[in-house]
Amino acid sequence: MDITDFYDTFFEEAEELLGDMERHLLELDLDDPDAEQLNAIFRAAHSIKGGAGTFGFDVLQHTTHLFENILDHTRRGELALRRDIVDTFLETKDMLHDQLDAYRNGQQPDAEAYARICQTLQQMALEEMGVAVDEGAPAPAAKPQPDPDPEPEAQPESAAAGDGGSHLEVALIKVADKDRELLVEELGQLGEVLSQRSEGERYLVALDTSASADDIEAVMCFIIDADQVEVRSLPAAVQDSGDSAPASEPAAPPSAAEPAVPASTAPKAAPAKAPSSKPKAKAAGGESTSIRVPVDKVDQIINLVGELIITQSMLDQTASELDGVAHGAMVNGMSLLQRNARDLQEAVMSIRMVPMDYVFSRFPRLVRDLAAKLDKDVELVTEGKSTELDKSLTERIIDPLTHLVRNSLDHGIETPDKREAAGKPRTGRLTLSAQHQGGNILIEVIDDGAGLNRDKLLTKARESGLSVSDSMSDDEVWQLIFAPGFSTAQEVSDVSGRGVGMDVVKRNIQGMGGHVEILSRPGEGTTTRIVLPLTLAILDGMSIKVGEEIFILPLGAVLESLQPTEEELYAMAGDDILLKVRDEYLPVIAVHEVLDVENARTKLTDSIAVIVQGEGRRYALLVDDLIGQQQVVVKNLETNYRKVPGVSAATILGDGSVALILDIADMHRLSRTKKEARHASRLPSGVNAPVPFKEVEPS
Repeated sequence: MDITDFYDTFFEEAEELLGDMERHLLELDLDDPDAEQLNAIFRAAHSIKGGAGTFGFDVLQHTTHLFENILDHTRRGELALRRDIVDTFLETKDMLHDQLDAYRNGQQPDAEAYARICQTLQQMALEEMGVAVDEGAPAPAAKPQPDPDPEPEAQPESAAAGDGGSHLEVALIKVADKDRELLVEELGQLGEVLSQRSEGERYLVALDTSASADDIEAVMCFIIDADQVEVRSLPAAVQDSGDSAPASEPAAPPSAAEPAVPASTAPKAAPAKAPSSKPKAKAAGGESTSIRVPVDKVDQIINLVGELIITQSMLDQTASELDGVAHGAMVNGMSLLQRNARDLQEAVMSIRMVPMDYVFSRFPRLVRDLAAKLDKDVELVTEGKSTELDKSLTERIIDPLTHLVRNSLDHGIETPDKREAAGKPRTGRLTLSAQHQGGNILIEVIDDGAGLNRDKLLTKARESGLSVSDSMSDDEVWQLIFAPGFSTAQEVSDVSGRGVGMDVVKRNIQGMGGHVEILSRPGEGTTTRIVLPLTLAILDGMSIKVGEEIFILPLGAVLESLQPTEEELYAMAGDDILLKVRDEYLPVIAVHEVLDVENARTKLTDSIAVIVQGEGRRYALLVDDLIGQQQVVVKNLETNYRKVPGVSAATILGDGSVALILDIADMHRLSRTKKEARHASRLPSGVNAPVPFKEVEPS
């Protein structure tokens, strides 16, 4: 058996264990640490050590061995926790992550970093407890911690072997012979193998070990499935005699030299506990309720379902032209196919959805470390962790959120003294929230800091050469912080001040088909709101017609539609046209002009105005006709063709033709660019009061 086949499983599970370890470390109450949390941290380190030893990752094994020894002292109450000790534990967790990455990439871990963390842990152990912890020797099995369950059953001294261990029986179920040898060898690293025997599909190994049943099962599960291993306690009378007694009678009969133990004092076999470090969901029949599937396989299924939806649309369009009476069976069959295809599509898409906790769980450590560096007290609150988002988007939203969180901590939340002087609690509050809003997800970063300073932003914008005016709305002023190179920091630090980050945030969010808004009140705080589609694979859209072309508008951006009249249209200098909608003047964008569509309606009052929203602003798109709402499969245009201005993606319609999906914000920018190019020879357009518009019939 090639053991490298199991590398990916080990790396994934070790990453999960490190994540659990960090979460528990951050949640620890230093004054009254929870015993179960300390046990969970220890088990995570022990499980990683066992897997690392199995695969020959020596540096990782030795580091976790040293770490688990110190954790063992901690959970026994021999090492009192302080913030600096938890900081060292978190630093060790980071080092384990780096070592894991090195082995994943086929490299050796950094020797200097390994020596440094070992020295740090050794020194801490000597200073705090006066004991040395051997980091070089192979990791011996740690002594089991008493179970935190109420009223644990005491084990008589006679139940333990001479080294203070216990006797366990490990059942390997339906395991191939070649795998069995590897597993028994691994069990030998955790203790002394007393006996081995086959019993049908079960291979039973009696083990004298100081490791717990939880730890043994966690190590075994790196190689075999959870339902292929069972661990239970045995009476200590089992000796290395090669005994093959039935499982129900594992104890060897006493010899003449060994007096029998009275029944009243014989140790009782404690039932095996389910591992707390990695709970495994079981179905009623004992089968696992989840499987690991590579993301690329899920993506392939999603692509195939997308093609199925396109084919179904083509068939549906053909069937709609048939006589419903003469071809009733086919029409009914197409209707059933449409429903089943939609259900299949929704089921497949749900596989890609992951909870926002996947994203939010990365920030407690960031907030803790950065707040300490800035000498600020900050409480992190997360809301809507169960809200689901497409996995591809969760990966891409982490960097923008990281920039926003760092910005809130550095620029938003004040120091404790300033907050106290302003009548606020000394501890600032940073909130990360997520919720569904129609077909989108709304993610907010909220701080209760000083808020944005309008005058300061305008002054800095003028110094940076940006075109601004005092008449700008607050929303427009807040958007200035997304300008490239814009920063209000007084000095450059390793946290901020170089004017990079916020413009990248905006570009990345726009690249995901979303937009970002800012709400701020001086002295009360700032809210940064990100609106994203739930998935980039399927889109609810509004089909529109311009000339002979069909375009798709994201339905989430469409607010309403209306037929404009001359009284509602107003002319501005520079040939700009505004549409008045309920006392609000909206820029008019003629789609046929922006995208150079021929044979389109040119008379504005004959067109239909679709009111849309992009990047927090509203626009009026002039189109010829509204076709209707439909769900479309999004195809990346840049991958299959090239970047087209004003277009975000494309889709295939039921008749096989390609329809472009419009980018609302980019359409407005493209419209402005074309108008400026046409009027480059004229004077710059001023900001005049709107005047009634009088349309002239085209000659």
